[in-house]
Amino acid sequence: MPDRLPRIAIDLEKLRHINCGLGRFSLHLAGELLRLAPDRFRPVFFLAKGTERHFPAGGFDQLTVTPWKKESLRRLVRPLARPFLPPPEVDLWHSTNQMSKYLPLDARVPLVLTIHDLNFLHESPHDEHGWLRRTARKLADVQQKIDRSTAIVADSRFVADDVAAHLDLRGRTIDVVPLGLSAPVVAATERPPGVPGGDFLLSLGNCLAHKNFHTLLGLMERLPNRRLVIAGKNATPYGEFLRSEIARLRLQGRVSMLGEVSDADRQWLYEHCEAFLFPSLAEGFGFPVLEAMQCGKPVFMARKTCLPEVAGNHGFYFDSFEPAAMMEVLEAGLRSCRADAGFADRVRAHAATYSWQATARGYVAIYERVLREILPKTGISPPPPAC
Repeated sequence: MPDRLPRIAIDLEKLRHINCGLGRFSLHLAGELLRLAPDRFRPVFFLAKGTERHFPAGGFDQLTVTPWKKESLRRLVRPLARPFLPPPEVDLWHSTNQMSKYLPLDARVPLVLTIHDLNFLHESPHDEHGWLRRTARKLADVQQKIDRSTAIVADSRFVADDVAAHLDLRGRTIDVVPLGLSAPVVAATERPPGVPGGDFLLSLGNCLAHKNFHTLLGLMERLPNRRLVIAGKNATPYGEFLRSEIARLRLQGRVSMLGEVSDADRQWLYEHCEAFLFPSLAEGFGFPVLEAMQCGKPVFMARKTCLPEVAGNHGFYFDSFEPAAMMEVLEAGLRSCRADAGFADRVRAHAATYSWQATARGYVAIYERVLREILPKTGISPPPPAC
């Protein structure tokens, strides 16, 4: 039987939500995998109907997302179907996020599992009993995927350590493949609505408790001559809490909550802010930190989770969220940046070390390793070593 290239299925179901983080990850990873695939492997994209439009040049086979392919159903039929299954139609399956509802029906297909974060462990519970129940359920779901997987991948060493601390890896190690950073979009030509005139500090993200935005309000109380813009979805309970705190502290004229903004407006905010503030307590990777650095901006962030790993010594860190301590870090950092003519170029260079090409090469190396371990007796040619 002639050799053939291995067929690797990549779960791109999240492309149906193209503007969310997982949708963007799916888009950029798949695009780079298509560039690496020729003469190495045959990509088989698992796609919701219509989302193949994101790859007009083709170069892949397609499996279509349907409700009956959900793992909640396949888990029930898998034991019954096992004796009747034909040879697997793919040689490897990449589950691109730990929340995926889809796994291959055939348990013989090796699985590469990407875990982006366990942020639900780091959220502040409003209802402790309910939080414990939800957390246990989510951990059990991730554990089932780990048990099924052949290789496990995390975006950062922090996430890998977090997974190892809370889940049973069955003696396996976790590969770390950092995410990439896309070229910036073209910024809007005008100041976005709601942004005050003059200089401003920027923070960005959906208004969820772990983003820790409320600590910035105490900071702003001590900075009467500065303005703060918070951009991101704010129709949330934490968003309502922030609005009430802004009113209580009488900061309405100096703290603006813009809500969701377009890509062009977000880029304008990055390019025109004085500094970017990111006090988040739970991040799997922290894209906004690198996006602000890409624009040469000083970034002030929590010394928490993966943020020191991603920013290294190119950022400034809040070791305390007491307003006086935060103000001291901010003012000292801004003075340092103004006195350093090469600062902006250095942070831009640091951001440029993250690329989707490198991310895809990291995944191809993992695919290659798994395939070389499982395919020697099949007659299927593993891909050549990754360059």
